Amino acid sequence: MQSKPPTRAPRAILRATAIAAAVAVLASGCASDAVKRGYLPGYPDGEVTNQTEGIRHLWVGSWVAALIVGIITWGLMLWCVAAYRKRRDDNQLPVQTRYHVPLELMYVIVPLAMILVLFYHTDNVMTDVTRVDGNADVHIHVIGKQWSWDFNYVDDNVYDSGQHLIDVGGQTAADEVDGARGTSTALPTLYLPVGEKVEFTLDSRDVIHSFWIPAFLFKRDMIPGRTSQFEVTLEREGTYAGKCAELCGEFHSGMLFNVKVVSREEYDAHMDDLRSQGKTGQLGLDLNRHQEAPASAETEGAEH
Repeated sequence: MQSKPPTRAPRAILRATAIAAAVAVLASGCASDAVKRGYLPGYPDGEVTNQTEGIRHLWVGSWVAALIVGIITWGLMLWCVAAYRKRRDDNQLPVQTRYHVPLELMYVIVPLAMILVLFYHTDNVMTDVTRVDGNADVHIHVIGKQWSWDFNYVDDNVYDSGQHLIDVGGQTAADEVDGARGTSTALPTLYLPVGEKVEFTLDSRDVIHSFWIPAFLFKRDMIPGRTSQFEVTLEREGTYAGKCAELCGEFHSGMLFNVKVVSREEYDAHMDDLRSQGKTGQLGLDLNRHQEAPASAETEGAEH
């Protein structure tokens, strides 16, 4: 049998690939806001924090790059299928090539360049997101417990404590706070002032939990015996849902909380309200999850 040079790919295949690429580009230009955000949580009237834009750009850029690579790969596969297909009454073998140095170098250089570009952008975003400079305006100490949350407002020396949601499936729209999906009037609410940098200090009282506010596009694990911190500036007032993102036991699904980003005036009013309820001082890590929060927990033994 004799080898036969490959025939030229049909123009129809190349034309179809070009049309598909053009349609993808045009579709991205007129896509909905949800598509442009990569289906991440967000709002058309502004970013929730100073970090969400960078995280969103990294996510959308990553899958757009992956989509481009996929289109090129699929196009080349279809080209090979069309160019090297077995034809009727054709008994010749295609050209046999032992090696192709330029092609093999491309196989190494192109993927390496893609990985380095992705690493560069990921490292920049992660460095910005996890940076703690110690110049926060507000300090919040969050304690995870089976199966709810304690919030210490360190600067105002007050706290709030919650219980887990027992009937998660029974919640209706009437139970939501300000109509925000995933919230409930039966849950503890974390208040944060808009336009100010907040430093979160995270601790766990028992098992591994994970502090997650989906609208922030960020979560942080809470490991017993290990304190972690992060900073974020709130840029949009609103009510958001929070939850534990680490399976932590029987009632993990009910370990939820609300987040209200409010004006400084409303934030201060809430601090005064906690004082009027006798919730002064700071809750520490010495409390057992089966104990009731004391009427007044003074600062001795507190950790933040």
